Amino acid sequence: MITLVENVMTTDVAAVNQKASFHTVAELLISQGVSGVPVVDDDDHVLGVVSEADLLAKEEFKQRYYGDAYRPPLRARIRHSAGSEGSGYRKSLGETAGDLMTSPAHVTTPETPVVSAARLMDRYGVKRLPVTDSAGRLVGIVSRRDLIKVFLHADQDIEQHVRETIRAESRGVDVAVTDGVVTLTGTVPEHSQAIIAVRLAENLDGVVAVHDKLEWKRDDIVDVPIWGGA
Repeated sequence: MITLVENVMTTDVAAVNQKASFHTVAELLISQGVSGVPVVDDDDHVLGVVSEADLLAKEEFKQRYYGDAYRPPLRARIRHSAGSEGSGYRKSLGETAGDLMTSPAHVTTPETPVVSAARLMDRYGVKRLPVTDSAGRLVGIVSRRDLIKVFLHADQDIEQHVRETIRAESRGVDVAVTDGVVTLTGTVPEHSQAIIAVRLAENLDGVVAVHDKLEWKRDDIVDVPIWGGA
């Protein structure tokens, strides 16, 4: 049971064209109750993402430079525009979504497993990923909240999937599931079978944890000869 992005993504996506005005972007974020939206071109290709932080850059730099009625000299402003704060400074001057967005966007596809999408979000520190088709066109969006849906599978469904998945190793294994936590009990012929059964169960979507209470008749892990020893 591998859940794909297409199973949890939102297809009714709030997005803006790269030519959309600052005001239009701000209104959309507020009306939709989201903190960021994809930016697309006229053919719905994803160009980037614009967030609340991108819009707030304008206010941040206003306060920093003009809050005390001091306008820095041109040389200082050029230095900021080229330095480590250059991205924020440039966005503070932006008037359209294309000016304000962070680009390129980190995206995923409908066929991507949700586990991979979660890892991508963690790697880049983002809360959502635009979902694109093979041509790079926007078809949906997946958020952290969407990914949590994989843990809402019914216990009986998880139990069935665990039994089906560990079928080759499950002779003598009993499976019980409570609130997504799988407990494996019973006795299997070999230690390796117990290890495989636990690993297979752990990798299923919706499984919160696996409690391993399996026993075995022969410890074939210990019995494996070590070659090259003295």
